[in-house]
Amino acid sequence: MTDLSHPAPALTVELAERLAREHFGVTGRLTGLDSERDRNFRLRDGDGTSRVLKIVNASEPVAESDFQTALLEHIERHDPSLPVPRLRRTLGGDALARIEIDGADHAVRLVSWIDGTPLAEAERTQALLADLGRTLGRLDRTLQGFIHPGALRSFDWDIRRAGASRDRLHAIEDETDRRLLLGFLDRFDGQVAPRLPTLPAAIIHNDANDWNVLVTPDGARIAGLIDFGDALHSARIAELAVAIAYGILDLDDPLAAAGAILAGYHAVHPVSEAEIDLLFDLVAMRLVTSVTLSAMRRAQVASNPYLSISEAPAWRLLRRLGGMNPRFATAILRHAAGFEPFPGSAAVIRWIAERKAGFAPILDPHPAVMAKAIVPFGDPAHPMTLASAGREPAKATEWWDDHCRENGVTLGIGPWGEERTVYASDIFVSRLIEGERRTRHLGLDLFMDAGTPVRTPVDATVRSVEIEEAPLGYGCLITLLHEPEGCPPFLTLWGHMAHEAMARLRPGDRLAAGEIVGYMGAPEENGGWAPHLHFQISVDTDLAPADILGVGEAAYLPVWAALFPDAADLAGLPPESFGDPGRPPEEIVTARRKHLLPNLSVSYADPIKFVRGEGSWLIDHRGRAYLDCFNNVCHLGHCHPAVVEALARQAARLNTNTRYLHDGIMAYVERLTATLPEGLSVAALACSGSEANSLALRMARAHSGRPQAIVLDWAYHGTMQELIDLSPYKYKCKGGSGRPAHVFEAAIPDAYRAPEDWPAYEIAARYADSVAEQIEEMARQGLAPGYFIAESIPSVAGQIFLPDGYLARVYEMVRAAGGVCIADEVQVGFGRVGDWWAFESQGVTPDIVTMGKPIGNGHPMSALVTTEAVARSFDNGMEYFNTFGGNPVSCAVGLAVLDAIERDGLRGNARRIGHYLLERFRDMQKRHEAIGDVRGKGLFLGVELVRDRRTKEPATDLARRIADGAKQRGVLIGTEGPYDNVLKMRPPMVFSHADADYFMEVMEDTFAALA
Repeated sequence: MTDLSHPAPALTVELAERLAREHFGVTGRLTGLDSERDRNFRLRDGDGTSRVLKIVNASEPVAESDFQTALLEHIERHDPSLPVPRLRRTLGGDALARIEIDGADHAVRLVSWIDGTPLAEAERTQALLADLGRTLGRLDRTLQGFIHPGALRSFDWDIRRAGASRDRLHAIEDETDRRLLLGFLDRFDGQVAPRLPTLPAAIIHNDANDWNVLVTPDGARIAGLIDFGDALHSARIAELAVAIAYGILDLDDPLAAAGAILAGYHAVHPVSEAEIDLLFDLVAMRLVTSVTLSAMRRAQVASNPYLSISEAPAWRLLRRLGGMNPRFATAILRHAAGFEPFPGSAAVIRWIAERKAGFAPILDPHPAVMAKAIVPFGDPAHPMTLASAGREPAKATEWWDDHCRENGVTLGIGPWGEERTVYASDIFVSRLIEGERRTRHLGLDLFMDAGTPVRTPVDATVRSVEIEEAPLGYGCLITLLHEPEGCPPFLTLWGHMAHEAMARLRPGDRLAAGEIVGYMGAPEENGGWAPHLHFQISVDTDLAPADILGVGEAAYLPVWAALFPDAADLAGLPPESFGDPGRPPEEIVTARRKHLLPNLSVSYADPIKFVRGEGSWLIDHRGRAYLDCFNNVCHLGHCHPAVVEALARQAARLNTNTRYLHDGIMAYVERLTATLPEGLSVAALACSGSEANSLALRMARAHSGRPQAIVLDWAYHGTMQELIDLSPYKYKCKGGSGRPAHVFEAAIPDAYRAPEDWPAYEIAARYADSVAEQIEEMARQGLAPGYFIAESIPSVAGQIFLPDGYLARVYEMVRAAGGVCIADEVQVGFGRVGDWWAFESQGVTPDIVTMGKPIGNGHPMSALVTTEAVARSFDNGMEYFNTFGGNPVSCAVGLAVLDAIERDGLRGNARRIGHYLLERFRDMQKRHEAIGDVRGKGLFLGVELVRDRRTKEPATDLARRIADGAKQRGVLIGTEGPYDNVLKMRPPMVFSHADADYFMEVMEDTFAALA
């Protein structure tokens, strides 16, 4: 082993000059250079060329001297552009000269001089340090595979022997400093040294300290690496540990500097995760070795400045490293090299994101359905921020409570990653970056009243329950361990809790998803804050609760995002809860008034701006989720993934028109017609329900030869003028022109409002008589019906379910008079009522069926299916062509809708959930006199409200208040009917039992408050 205690060679400048002249044939002026155990001189010859003359310590074995020679020759052969010294051979052609001084044999080497400023005297920018890493990476890549017997040595600077520093601790006079070093040594011996033999080993420089690294005059690049005297075969990662140990001395952000060196090295010569995981400790141990060796030798060779040249900065850095959490430092270094800051963090984040809709709610009601607002801690001048930072929680609470009351807010949110000045306590001073504070919030804050229960979203085991006493700390703090199947384990931290948990919970207790973890604490027990929960995830399950950073440095936010991921998904908060980049609603309303038709209506006096849909839910710009029980266009639920995927896939491949052949249109039409009764086999495709109904009129007129129509009162069939003319809902109301002469209007067959003296078994026939009367009236005018058109369940008329047998009687009469029967299934088709088509419940087969709204789950498409006979009549020589109807994208979408209905059993779901809702409403009817009638089939329901059940006087105002009240509570329904007194509900086909329960809970609450 190399003897580091052997004194350096003693010789005069004159003797050194003679050695250079006699052995290497060079002359010049020599200047002494500092060295630890050799004797070095700078030799300047007459032409200005400089070289380094090294007289090697007599204790250095010959094999080691030969090793350095072989190493430099290897570099020159394999990477001659590397900025390292070049050998000058002796006059006899040898790489080394041999001399004797005071009876001891010494090797003498002459190498080229490299101009540059020592890194110790240069400005260490991130770019320069990255170049240092790249240079070392090039060197080690060049040395890869090189071996020499002289490299197989060991001495005190070998990182593998760093544990021997323990034997030198007695030389450290200060007890605090000894304890600091002892902590590093214990970690090294227990956690690092056993793993070193498993890491890649190679020949390395091993001494890239800040005096052996030279920088170009402009400070931009590394000019050279010098002094290979400590080179050896050792753990490869030691190369980086040494360079980092000295390269980051006295920098404000040493870990960022270390990351720059590592990233530069890794880009050229990749290192493994296992190596990086030990790097922080190895950096510290290089410094431990340095300061203990210096302490041992100080008395022996006090005159040698080289021994103590880095000692003071090394101590300063050791003290800083001792205050850092090694796990955080390692995460930062892993991130710098492009690895996950913590292994498995991405898997945890992905697992949570993929299951975010299925977690048990952390609050009751679910955070997604609450009206939310951001707590103003991000504003340093805000009164609530100032009061909190000033430890005045009562004042902060009062401001927040007033704000919630005035703005209808029930849940306050403190976002992950938010920049805050509220953290005024000394506990928030950064240990990583000199002169900075931790200001970035790394948890999710949920503000509600003190005493609000909070629940675990997934199964958990209690890890700890403790009290943190520090001002503006956590107060009562709970950590839970989660070990879900298919996911790495992770912790959740619950801060600012009530102290009652200390007596109720014990480590090891099991909590099932949805069980209470604790209660939000009051200021006197939650660390001195306005009541709230600090909810946080840690993917590192070995961290102690006190080590889980609730607030971090902005510079390392990407690292904290991996270690302590945003808990919003786990807490059930939609991303929109944290802000909307679009226009505010009031600005949109103003713009609509200016640029859109003035008679384009907006729902609700306080309009909602929706920004996203998902399943049965619509999410507004503030992240509030509304249960959508009204918008029947998104038949399968908003943004159904199979439909979205089909649309995107086909749109990326082809979209054209029906004048060209493609498989999609036939595949779709064949599937669609297979759902209909026999005889309905010819289809036409269009883009809207209005287009489909307009085409149906043309076909009916072509087949019957007559324009006269029979419609039901309060019917609505579309937006085109010819359809407005068939829609009493439009032509009898404001702006309408009255019933056209060719339109004959029959009574709406409303069983609930049928005359009291009609027997129940005669209601269908009595209402059918109204159609017969219209046919008779036509006959008196010398006319006959061209067609009868009706929704199979009249919708805008108030969810009117036709009396059994009604359509059979009407169709028979119309056909007997030569007319065509059209079933408008635009609102009620595609399984909504439990059958594919609503007309099926009447036991009839129409001549034409029109379809729209749900057909494309929000994609604009529609269809018409008719008989061969009607199709032949329409084929009169005039082409039918619809530019967009039947395009490949629409057909792909339509097929995806049919697939989902069948694959997911959605017609059965409609029957089951619809029946459940009807039973629940009928139970409510027993308790609320205002509910006059409950009617529905599948997921098409109506609840008619009346002032008096006997007189059936419409309760129009109450219906509107109930709809508005439901909206305020997070549920969307509508009102319909001639008196606008029928609550209209058309939830999506994916409506679940849980959705139904929530819906009925809101309806119960709304009726209790308003009815």
